[in-house]
Amino acid sequence: MNNIAPAYLTPVELAGTVTSVAALLFGLYNALKRARLPIRDRRLAVWSAAGLLAAWFLATLLPTILGSYRGVSSRTPTIQYGVLIPIVVGVVLFWRWPALKRVIRLVPQEWIVGVQAYRALGLIFLLLYAGGYLPGAFALPAGIGDVIVGLFAPIVGIAFARGSRGSAAMVRAWNLFGLADLIVAVGTGFLTAPSRFQMLAFDRPNELISAFPLALVPVFLVPLSVLLHLASLAMLRRPQTGSGAVSTPVLAGVRG
Repeated sequence: MNNIAPAYLTPVELAGTVTSVAALLFGLYNALKRARLPIRDRRLAVWSAAGLLAAWFLATLLPTILGSYRGVSSRTPTIQYGVLIPIVVGVVLFWRWPALKRVIRLVPQEWIVGVQAYRALGLIFLLLYAGGYLPGAFALPAGIGDVIVGLFAPIVGIAFARGSRGSAAMVRAWNLFGLADLIVAVGTGFLTAPSRFQMLAFDRPNELISAFPLALVPVFLVPLSVLLHLASLAMLRRPQTGSGAVSTPVLAGVRG
């Protein structure tokens, strides 16, 4: 197997990640605009979200470039911390930061679902597998699962927006499938990458998944996707806020 990343991987990975973040922020701004949030609060919310995402991305980018997550057959892996810590922090922030919770609840369910169309970028796993860069034990389930989730994201989102019969059940099923896909991808990535715990793909070890730039997928895009799924499922438990006017105190917690 070829262990040297192809030249196209870095620009594609970075462009895909930046585009995904930009789509998140664009959708957030438009959702808050539709909710008639005062422009000052709207800008504060978007810039706060942009700052958090930028800080998170840089915090993952630096150790990835330095090779902190790179798998070595004789060592205990470290990439699991890059996957789990952002998820835990995100859940804690959601439940402990009232202003963040209120802002997220202003975002329509269909957008939270539809924005994960970026998951179709999992096609890169299949291309890397075809080129001999990744083992099939990881690339096939991770790539196919991500493409399915990404392609169905706008379909499920539009169905929910139109109030189609059974659309809430569709959203729930899509979220559960998306979370299962991420669990499988992380699990197979962990078991195929060089480490003391490698159990699969000894003939074609998954070296790229823990190296720059592909390691940005498990340490940034995977936690981001998990948090979006959890936010979507949480919103199914209560009525959608809608696009009516909202009051200025919605971001009181941000101002401190």
